[in-house]
Amino acid sequence: MKWTDSLAVGEELFDRFPDKHPLHGVRFTDLHRWVTELDDFDDAPTGASEGILESIQMAWWAEYEAEYPDADPYGSPSSGTQDD
Repeated sequence: MKWTDSLAVGEELFDRFPDKHPLHGVRFTDLHRWVTELDDFDDAPTGASEGILESIQMAWWAEYEAEYPDADPYGSPSSGTQDD
């Protein structure tokens, strides 16, 4: 996988962190590290931009929202999903 494979990367992140709300408390520094640690990731660690990380985060959010349709995009505790 490459940085530009945002959908595949987002799916992998959801598989790895199924209960982690991707829009609540996820820093880009953590997101960058998690992507580079994926088994199938084989791109240069320096190849990410803020826009690429945002695209990956949105793909991860789409997977999360499909699994938890009542999830609050802002991660409020009332959403019934786990934040950490």
